[in-house]
Amino acid sequence: MDVRELMEGGSVLPITRWGTPVMHSPTRPVETFDDDLRSLVRDMFATMEAARGVGLAATQVGLDLALFIFDCPDADDIHHQGVVCNPVVTLPEGRDRRLVSDDEGCLSLPGGYQPLARPDFAVCTGQDAWGNPLRVEGTGTLARCLQHETDHLGGIVFGDRLSGRVRRKLYAQADELAHLYPDDWPVTPKKRSADL
Repeated sequence: MDVRELMEGGSVLPITRWGTPVMHSPTRPVETFDDDLRSLVRDMFATMEAARGVGLAATQVGLDLALFIFDCPDADDIHHQGVVCNPVVTLPEGRDRRLVSDDEGCLSLPGGYQPLARPDFAVCTGQDAWGNPLRVEGTGTLARCLQHETDHLGGIVFGDRLSGRVRRKLYAQADELAHLYPDDWPVTPKKRSADL
């Protein structure tokens, strides 16, 4: 029961975009930990890899399930991979809370990046793809990823956390590059500017 066995053999799925209802509604809990769930996880890993992402929520492949995957580095540049079902994120409070502003993007709004301040440490609890309890402690990019993906499962996209002015910049940036991303991206790869 190693997550690495779920990181191969999947099929690439189209990534659901912001504005689609599933992206803006809370998800339902994962209750059945079976081969179908693990097949979905394989497809999500294949999709995330094709899109060159570090995290992917089930909502981003059109499903209202409380599930996300990740493959990203922590503050020490150590890579972590995993699957979290029914996640709950706990963030530091008071003196222990340190916000770091860094560019954030989303595979469901390809091409757009804007700075967003988030706590530099997060603890995520939930269940793995076999239903076993798990706990992930994240620093750096991993902390940001755990928060970003758990937000997705609550119907929140990171643009919801930006000021109106910065959100407009984010949308303008994504709109400028939208022609590079086919509707079924990453099933159909991103176009290169030279191809146009």
